[in-house]
Amino acid sequence: MSALLEVSALNKHFGGLHAVKDVSFSMAAAEIVGILGPNGAGKTTLYNLLTGFIPADSGSIVFNGRTLRGLAPYRIAGLGISRTFQLCRPFVGMTVLENVIVGGLGAQAGERGDLEARALALLEKVGLSGKEQLLVELLSYGDQRRLEIARALAARPALLLLDEPFAGLGSGEITDLSALIRSVHAEQGLTVMLIEHKLHEFMRLVGRVIALDFGEIIAEGSPEEIVRHPKVIEAYIGRGDEQAEEQADAA
Repeated sequence: MSALLEVSALNKHFGGLHAVKDVSFSMAAAEIVGILGPNGAGKTTLYNLLTGFIPADSGSIVFNGRTLRGLAPYRIAGLGISRTFQLCRPFVGMTVLENVIVGGLGAQAGERGDLEARALALLEKVGLSGKEQLLVELLSYGDQRRLEIARALAARPALLLLDEPFAGLGSGEITDLSALIRSVHAEQGLTVMLIEHKLHEFMRLVGRVIALDFGEIIAEGSPEEIVRHPKVIEAYIGRGDEQAEEQADAA
């Protein structure tokens, strides 16, 4: 079976900084793949390259048989890739419902249906039913995270990129949001890529991990393999062997 996403020899420089260095990997449909690495490893830059927010210097990105390099973000979204951001970016001054409706405007014409009905169904799915008419700036931070996922799902993506969805959330909120991600993955067969620093939930969610450091892939494998990989321990955990083992067992 051919891969849904194929990335080959992807590179991005910012002046003298080689932010993404010869990155190559593939994703099959319905996978949940985690992108792991310390701050500055190139994770969000990779997302920006995949979604057209910044141009790559070299390399290729092929999604569902289509080359993505050089396409505008709205074109890439229209092909079936949606994303969330490290910091919530709601459309301020609009209601919760309007935010989700806007997210669905880029869906392919034959699949739009009733945008409002779909938006209401998504808000119920993510636990925001009853808050449709609130201005988004009145939502709690946890609810804004849920709204971001609903808005991304409104575009009917085949691939959903989540950038630190658990950041700033309490343990109960993380558990609920993790269950939501599992639910949409299981029900829709959605392919998910996940960046997250909350290792416990991250390792429970993903089936495969790609570890980055200084812009390049240093390891790839199952969560069990990754948490004990010497390069990952050195780059990400940054502790002595005994402490690293304890962290790995906890994850």
